[in-house]
Amino acid sequence: MEKNAKIFVAGHRGLAGSAIVRRLRSLGYENLVLRTRQELDLQNSGDVSKFFEDEHPEYVFLAAAKVGGILANRDFPADFITQNLRIQSNVIESAYLTQVKRLLFLGSSCIYPKLAPQPIGEDQLMAGALEFTNRSYAVAKIAGIEMCWAFNRQFGTGFLAAMPTNLYGPGDNYDLQSSHVLPALIRKVHEAKLRGERQLTVWGTGKPLREFLFSDDMADACVFLLNLPEGEFQKLTGNLDSAPVVNVGSGMDLSIRELAGKVCKALEFDGEIVFDTSKPDGTPRKLMDSSKLFSYGWRPQVELEAGIRIAYAEFRGRAAGRT
Repeated sequence: MEKNAKIFVAGHRGLAGSAIVRRLRSLGYENLVLRTRQELDLQNSGDVSKFFEDEHPEYVFLAAAKVGGILANRDFPADFITQNLRIQSNVIESAYLTQVKRLLFLGSSCIYPKLAPQPIGEDQLMAGALEFTNRSYAVAKIAGIEMCWAFNRQFGTGFLAAMPTNLYGPGDNYDLQSSHVLPALIRKVHEAKLRGERQLTVWGTGKPLREFLFSDDMADACVFLLNLPEGEFQKLTGNLDSAPVVNVGSGMDLSIRELAGKVCKALEFDGEIVFDTSKPDGTPRKLMDSSKLFSYGWRPQVELEAGIRIAYAEFRGRAAGRT
């Protein structure tokens, strides 16, 4: 991407989108097109079409999505599938119609089967049944991948889908009703400390294994992918036999029990960790095979312990601003 290229980051205020904006700006990209939800409703096809016709961005990072943890996915499946389908369809089609050079669609590791072989390679897409608790969200994301692939096959577009593992970092969602496991643990431990409690209750058995990636590492990978030389990029987007999907992970996982221990250590909480086995565990294990991305020379830089401390510092700053 040329340094003066016009780049649209959809969802620039979210965890993933804000990290992508930080990374682009750190590399000298200043011609960024950013719109809040109030300024541009990505679910409105007419508004999205007019935006693309007026702005004509050359590159697009599609990070906008309705996201949430197990509880939110379980309780609002219709919201997750309809809202994400609208956003994706509007942006991807408009990108094609206005001849965007390259587009990166951000998906999720939940697109893969619940019982996929570990680590999960890109070839496992559509190879088995999905985890029920977030199936609606996963189906929407799979549809986004299929859209990218379909436009590439029919029209020769350069649309790539990146599948990040569980993300965390600055700008995360800490709402206990809708957040993912790591930010939820940070908030729970923080509040337990404030109340002087000696016990922390964690959902499930603590046995499921999860992989985590700091949001700024994810953003670095996304910019790296859209900056691949044409020949390498074409190998990812021009293959008619396989979907244009690249896993973006750290290559390492740990149990929820171990994760809770690391959060407690980072936040200096020495109380007892108790597991509520009446709550769902979700998928037993989700470790992504990111060897395709690693083969191009990219690697994450932020260790989990360091990332938790950075995320907690940002969370405390936001919490202090609310009081």
